[in-house]
Amino acid sequence: MTTLLIIVLLIVAFLVGMNLWTRKLTAQGYTRVPQLGDITPVEGGSIHYVERGHPSKQTIVMIHGLAGQLQHFTYALVDMLAGDYHVIALDRPGCGYSTRDRADLGCLPEQARMIQEFLDIKGVSDAVLVGHSLGGAVSLAMALDHPEKTKALALLAPLTHKLSATPQVFKPMEMRSEWLRKLIGNTLAVPLAAKTAHHALSTVFDPEPAPEDFLDRAGGALGLRPSAFITGSQDVVGVDDSIAAQADGYGELSVPGGILYGAQDAILSPDTHGETMTRFGLTHEQIDGAGHMILITRPDACAAFIRRIADANQTEQSSPSENT
Repeated sequence: MTTLLIIVLLIVAFLVGMNLWTRKLTAQGYTRVPQLGDITPVEGGSIHYVERGHPSKQTIVMIHGLAGQLQHFTYALVDMLAGDYHVIALDRPGCGYSTRDRADLGCLPEQARMIQEFLDIKGVSDAVLVGHSLGGAVSLAMALDHPEKTKALALLAPLTHKLSATPQVFKPMEMRSEWLRKLIGNTLAVPLAAKTAHHALSTVFDPEPAPEDFLDRAGGALGLRPSAFITGSQDVVGVDDSIAAQADGYGELSVPGGILYGAQDAILSPDTHGETMTRFGLTHEQIDGAGHMILITRPDACAAFIRRIADANQTEQSSPSENT
């Protein structure tokens, strides 16, 4: 047996072993974080969502960020708001228990289209969009493409402009080859993610501590799946390719609303992605001492912010009829 053949066999054996480890972690993820809601097919995939509150009330639609899932909102915010609003929290296409059929559907216009199609099917035509991080960019895409169907924007630490570089914690996802994504996703990515989860969470939550129940209550264990890595990689590239054109169109933004940031956000700059949006009609607030994951670490402040945005725009819309 030649040396080259031995090396090849060792590599194959290693990859097979990593794949088996990946399958085990994936099964554990599904057990720890089961499907919470219903799934609705849309063109190019499907949307998994949970729904709380009465449909007669103002609808709030919650859209999570990169490598996340709807449990980021069910962690606290959904229950805090469901008594007064009709709340829908969803998995972005390809994330959590949602699906998407192709890599190109990771760009912002396509993610916005798929979510808006879902809302059309649900009969929602006046949503207040609550987008966190990358979900904020998707929310802005929906507001630009369908302003008549978006009542207001209540964005939490949103991505609004093109990044000079991918944040280091997400750098491993920055690859454009789909076959390489699938190879790494089904072998190396999940075991490595499991081994480095504590460090990754510390980075994303900095300067605040990550909650001990994040993997379960916030759905983090769903990130230990090949599809989570593959979708995350598609998102990193798709958003990078589409957000500059979106930012060029912010002058056409007609939907009111605001942005709330943690002042010490270690992932996205509050000034670059928050303060700059005031020129386009959005307000900008900051929470001192808070980081990027304010929807989990500061739910009271986030809920109060969302209420202010939703109630202010409800009042503005209803006041003409009250004066007639």
